[in-house]
Amino acid sequence: MRLIFIRHGDPDYENDTLTEKGRREAALLAQRVKNWEITEIFRSPLGRAVATSEYCLKELGRTATTYDWLREFAMDVKSPDGTHRWIPWDYMPDYWTRLETMYDRDHWMDASVYEGSEIRERYAQVAGGIDQILEKYGYRRDGRLYRTEKEGDDTTLVFFCHLGVSFVALSHLLGIPATLLWHGFFVAPTAVTVVGCEEREPGIGMFRVQVFGDTSHLIPGGEPISGSGYFTEPFQG
Repeated sequence: MRLIFIRHGDPDYENDTLTEKGRREAALLAQRVKNWEITEIFRSPLGRAVATSEYCLKELGRTATTYDWLREFAMDVKSPDGTHRWIPWDYMPDYWTRLETMYDRDHWMDASVYEGSEIRERYAQVAGGIDQILEKYGYRRDGRLYRTEKEGDDTTLVFFCHLGVSFVALSHLLGIPATLLWHGFFVAPTAVTVVGCEEREPGIGMFRVQVFGDTSHLIPGGEPISGSGYFTEPFQG
């Protein structure tokens, strides 16, 4: 069993679609994806994710199932001074690193900046959505692990979505606070992240990241890596 999370192409956020660069990225991505053996494809309903997926779906001759819980994990939370609307991950390092709760895998949603927000409900929707899909394929959540009778399962599920929500999914699968993923990791537009399930003990599955944020499909087309969502120039290598 493997889950592949793909971030949308370089975004035109104002119009919820792709820039010209994003369309070039999506076309290059499609040349990579067309060679995959995919069991099922899912996507966010937002325009930039839909547009990215369409390039791949055309090459594959496939369709995708759209889930609202795969939309970007954006909601109103408190700014540091409590006066503005914010998004869950856009806090300055000198501020959020002083909040010890942000580092707690069980209580990070108890951070004062998230009080009164929909973060618990939204997180539960994403976690529940992932688990419902996994259960369909024989992987049942049990605590922090998954129970399964499968071994060496070659099921491949692909998700076209967004940086924030894919990190929420990883948080659930790996048992890591979403805050540390949001603030400590970056995936560029059209980046590919692969999470595989290892069954090292009979009947027990544990998810582990194989590939994180890979953009090698951009190299043949000479397309630079987009820094959308990053606060310095990304490495072009």
